[in-house]
Amino acid sequence: MAMNDRHKWQLAALIVGLGFLLWLLGPVLTPFVIAALLAYLGDPLVDRLERLRLSRTGAVAIVFALMTLALVSVVLLLIPMLERQISTFIEQFPRYRDWFTGTALPWVTQRTGLDIEGFEIDSLYAVVQQHWQQAGGVAATLWGGISKSGLVILNWVVNLALIPVVAFYLLRDWDVMVEKIRQLVPRPIEPTVSRLARESDSVLGGFLRGQLSVMLALGTIYWIGLWMAGIDFALLIGMIAGLVSFIPYLGAIVGVGIGLIAALVQYGDWTHVILVCAVFGVGQMLESVLLTPFLVGDRIGMHPVAVIFAVMAGGQLFGFVGVLVALPVAAVAMVLLRYLYEQYTTSRLYAGSEHNVQTAGSSAEVIAVRAERAASSKDEPAE
Repeated sequence: MAMNDRHKWQLAALIVGLGFLLWLLGPVLTPFVIAALLAYLGDPLVDRLERLRLSRTGAVAIVFALMTLALVSVVLLLIPMLERQISTFIEQFPRYRDWFTGTALPWVTQRTGLDIEGFEIDSLYAVVQQHWQQAGGVAATLWGGISKSGLVILNWVVNLALIPVVAFYLLRDWDVMVEKIRQLVPRPIEPTVSRLARESDSVLGGFLRGQLSVMLALGTIYWIGLWMAGIDFALLIGMIAGLVSFIPYLGAIVGVGIGLIAALVQYGDWTHVILVCAVFGVGQMLESVLLTPFLVGDRIGMHPVAVIFAVMAGGQLFGFVGVLVALPVAAVAMVLLRYLYEQYTTSRLYAGSEHNVQTAGSSAEVIAVRAERAASSKDEPAE
């Protein structure tokens, strides 16, 4: 049974109402959104463990412990290491400034004939140094912000405590909730909604699980390779290149640029320049031959420009919560746009009047032929 216009308007009003309610509840949704993303990321692994005859609760406990261990490792190991490298870079910034103004700019002027003037790198260094000294590090900045008010501290503690609790229960009941949501969908549109939901899950899962794995792997490869090449800021350069590698080739371009500058300032020879290029060349080869085909495949289908726009638009409209839900919303929107495109290309509006006339003419000819056959069959004498 198809939906009539009244049902369509009621469904549209319900969707708008739910969207408005979510917008009103935006300030308190952050821990729930983070927990839902963690549950979504961990659900496939839980399903695999279930197929090994583990109970749902036991599989969730294992996956939850692994995710907790990974997050704690990042907080306790990676962030302090990055902070130390950033502090070291700020201390050595005069060395990079002297190389830039004394070597790089004259070389560009000599090769291109452009006289680059007015590049206030000293002012940039003063601003960065001042803000970093005022911040006193990442941990001090966070603690200074939340310690101004006991209510703010309580709010942070409650949110941090809610995330693992909500994530655990969402992960345990994920399949049940998805099935109940499917049962609530109006029956006339349930097949279409289920198909679009499966396509959205394929796109979103391919990006969040596959591409994030590729970014982490590339960051680690660049880090280890640059460390073996003797580059001081190997971890910082590797993480930056890994984070922006969701855009094809951009991570390698940014990493090579920063790595070459670090090698030239630190050593000033061609050997380390070649080593830096070799590290990123190996990383790109592994990405194209092994990482992307194995971890991502062709499931994403999201253009890198669409990803960038979605994240920026979400942050501009809804703040941090908007950044968290930007990619899920973009994935669903892209699937819906593809569906609307299919509907449009098969509609009479797209086909045009000539097609309608031809279709009508063909239909009339078919009806006439059928009528003639029916008349001839009636006129034939019975045997």
